[in-house]
Amino acid sequence: MRRPMEGVRVLEVAQFTFVPAAGAVLADWGADVIKIEHAERGDGQRGLVRVLGYDATSEGSSFFPIVEGPNRGKRSVGLALEKPSARKAFEELVRRSDVFLTNFLPEARAKLRIEVEDIRAINPDIIYVRGSGFGQRGDEATKGGYDSTAFWARGGSAAGVTPPGADRMIRMPAGAYGDAMGGMTIAGGIAAALYSRATTGEPSVVDVSLLGVGAWATQFTVNMALMNGGPLPVNVQPRHGSRTNPLIGAYLTSDGRWIELSMLQPGRYWAEFCKLAGRGELSTDERFDSTEKLMANAAQAAGIVAELIASRPFEEWVEILSRGEGQWSVVQNAWEVGQDPSLRANGLIASVVDADGVDRELVASPVQFDETPVDLTRAPQFAEHTDEVLRSLGLSDEELIALKIDGAAT
Repeated sequence: MRRPMEGVRVLEVAQFTFVPAAGAVLADWGADVIKIEHAERGDGQRGLVRVLGYDATSEGSSFFPIVEGPNRGKRSVGLALEKPSARKAFEELVRRSDVFLTNFLPEARAKLRIEVEDIRAINPDIIYVRGSGFGQRGDEATKGGYDSTAFWARGGSAAGVTPPGADRMIRMPAGAYGDAMGGMTIAGGIAAALYSRATTGEPSVVDVSLLGVGAWATQFTVNMALMNGGPLPVNVQPRHGSRTNPLIGAYLTSDGRWIELSMLQPGRYWAEFCKLAGRGELSTDERFDSTEKLMANAAQAAGIVAELIASRPFEEWVEILSRGEGQWSVVQNAWEVGQDPSLRANGLIASVVDADGVDRELVASPVQFDETPVDLTRAPQFAEHTDEVLRSLGLSDEELIALKIDGAAT
């Protein structure tokens, strides 16, 4: 199968996850992604040996999930762009690329001469892509941001999940949570820009901010607040169910596992649920024997549902609910997500061989083409492809050696 981005070259000058994740998605889709890393320091993410209280790799292993996820499928070139001697090779890479991708701040872009006008002076047809914390205009255009600040805190998610009166703010549910969504967003923008260039001949400048992605993720409540003309009223949900539907929300089983119900038509599914739970008589109970009564007495019904689910273990409820037509889901931890049968059936947990020759697995990007799972290639070791890539530009061995002596390449 021909992957849709085959023949596209992406030149990435970026660190950490937000923008590099876009490069990983494009590599999944077939693009040749060349990642420029500083000749001495590399991508700063390579130094994160402990994240969110977890060791980022296992002892003696080169497999580094925090690097593999946003960098699989790329080639790494070690170049010190601040050194004049590295400029010739860098400019040749720009000439041969379709997309230039960066998350460097304006001051660093200016210092390294990688602003739009610098890159377009070398290659007028290149698509120029910037990922930022807060956008390219306004007072915060020069301010850096991470997904915990720009996406989670500023974008509305943190306030949306933190209960009123809580003594601590709810944190993101996973590392690089907003970065991963932002990277996919950038990849989509690049795909659109490539299509536009193919049809009009004009290259685009593409901008995506973590704040913008965060606001898009919470757009429903943001749009409601805009319509309301101010902050939305505090909406404290009942402990069980919703105010008008007992078959919505999370319920705890007898062995301490959560099951999420989302049966949005209570009148349609109430009788079925009661029968499955062994309490068929509840569907004819005068408090619940019509949709209107069930909605009016949702709190009482939800209390009964909570008692029923709390009376049996998780696996038993999985089997019971699987017999019905109503919508529900188990609440899974990270290991269980990695073993999810539907993810695996669709090839969305993908195999990759690491630098030590060990078979590993990673979550695949969610877009699939022609019903064919992605074929992953591991992330590069730091500067692994410097010689290969620079030789392909026509540099001689003597020129390579000179760059390395000068500290301009690794």
